[in-house]
Amino acid sequence: MRILITGGAGFIGSHLSEELLNQGHYVTIIDNLSTGRFSNIAHLQSHPNFKYVIGTILDSRLMETLISDCDQIFHLAAAVGVKYIIDNPLRSLQTNIVGTEIVLEHANKYKKKVLITSTSEIYGKSDKVPFAEDDDRILGATSISRWGYSCAKAIDEFFALAYYREKKLPIVIVRCFNTVGPRQTGQYGMVLPKFVKAALLGHPITIFGDGKQSRCFGEVSDVVNGMITLTNEPKAEGQIFNIGNTEEIKIEDLAIKIKQMTKSKSKIEYIPYNEAYEEGFEDMRRRIPDLSKIKEYINYSPKYNLENIIERVIKYYAS
Repeated sequence: MRILITGGAGFIGSHLSEELLNQGHYVTIIDNLSTGRFSNIAHLQSHPNFKYVIGTILDSRLMETLISDCDQIFHLAAAVGVKYIIDNPLRSLQTNIVGTEIVLEHANKYKKKVLITSTSEIYGKSDKVPFAEDDDRILGATSISRWGYSCAKAIDEFFALAYYREKKLPIVIVRCFNTVGPRQTGQYGMVLPKFVKAALLGHPITIFGDGKQSRCFGEVSDVVNGMITLTNEPKAEGQIFNIGNTEEIKIEDLAIKIKQMTKSKSKIEYIPYNEAYEEGFEDMRRRIPDLSKIKEYINYSPKYNLENIIERVIKYYAS
């Protein structure tokens, strides 16, 4: 099968490319390297079934050419990371909304199946946990930049579902909950690699806020395999799925755990949200996915627990 991955030089995209190549598919990626890195895919260059295009999903003509020549699309390209979203609000909205519209428009023209990657940010600051796919969304004011990302990804979902309902375009939507693993950078606020790098270097481990907020972390291999299985499951078409892990940990405890596992002497420091991001920044206290739906559809069960995940990230950065 010929598969197109948008954002294929990103952290998740590069792992997805590897797995699809291992399964014998032909893989073409497109990435503008704004948050992706060429080093993520450098080792795939020599693979006879791999092709990369440096370009933007906002280039409609280029996207039509690539989409017309593939069988399936994994749409991962997006502006991601809390820090990146806040620092680049306009570019983030354009990429996440207009880019997705272009992908869906051409996918519909050639009737190519699309997996759309969405986000746990969709749920906003709701305190109803775990989050189920049909739960209500609770968002903050439009003056708070981070909620623009949540709204943009929600519009992506509305677009995808509209194409499915009106045009019969086969789509699947996945909402990722803190996907982590080797190759992920902490440059844009991803907390686990940022903590690991700091611990290994003996630098202060910096926690934003009071550290009592909790998260769940899904290993990239589990997430990638779940995405592929959902894309190939006919019953999943037109559906939304949470994907990740349900093992919850407070960010403060994550810092302590990483410090212990790396035998680091790093100090743990706290920075208020308004200094780390922007005045009025809002965060959610807990973010836990309800995975019962994805388990029902494809028997999804993560193989990696949190300790395994941290070990893999430590090994990657230590090397």
